[in-house]
Amino acid sequence: MKVGIIGTGNMGKVIIEAFIESKAISPSDLNMTNRTLKKAKEIQEKNGGNVMNSNKEVIKSSDIVFVCVKPHDVYRVIEENKDSFTRDKCVVSITSPVSVDQLQSIIPSSCARFIPSITNRALSGVSLLTFGSHCSEGWKRELTTLAKHVSAPVVINEDITRVASDIVSCGPAFFSYLTQRFINAAVEVTEIDSETATVLASEMLVGLGDLLKKDIYTLPALQEKVCVKGGVTGKGIAVMEKELGEVFEKLFQATQEKFEDDLTETRSQFGV
Repeated sequence: MKVGIIGTGNMGKVIIEAFIESKAISPSDLNMTNRTLKKAKEIQEKNGGNVMNSNKEVIKSSDIVFVCVKPHDVYRVIEENKDSFTRDKCVVSITSPVSVDQLQSIIPSSCARFIPSITNRALSGVSLLTFGSHCSEGWKRELTTLAKHVSAPVVINEDITRVASDIVSCGPAFFSYLTQRFINAAVEVTEIDSETATVLASEMLVGLGDLLKKDIYTLPALQEKVCVKGGVTGKGIAVMEKELGEVFEKLFQATQEKFEDDLTETRSQFGV
């Protein structure tokens, strides 16, 4: 199976490197292109693969095509090359504002959406899958198999796309920010240096992930186990409860509002 990647920016690169490292595909079966070919060639030098000069060339040479461009550019890529998206191919968008219904409204190919996470680069974490009503069972199996090589794929409905993406795809950035603030505060208030605090916090997160992955504790159980009544951890939790307020509610409200703006733009483009 020949895999095409249109767009080798941050997430396109993550997908390429994860697929090759996990041996989901061989470099000889990878076709890629980018608006700036230099970026694609840099990936080729490190990972192999075939760099092609145009989107059309990638589409014609591939069985499944991942469209890894910004949301407002997806329509242009599809519309300009719709004659090349034949019924036997599968087209996969990686962006939440473009629905599978929009894709299959203008091309006959099997259509799906694959929302990756930066954690997939470590062959870990979750990826989100949504299949179009016209997507063949064969392509559903093929895409799910690819996703399983780099993640734990979860099939989701259209109505939870944004919040699921917030948790899976945006979540690493949100919690990286919180961790950095956690580290900065430790350095500012105590005698610990930044390097030591960063190592300790990073290893703590890795250990926390292992506890959850192995189902040793649930999140509430972890808090209960660590929090001794009247102890240090309890004091810290009390501060967080007071100071965090509705920060996460406001976070999800903000992402939903941005999502609605993006949806308005893609609907104007696709007419659906």
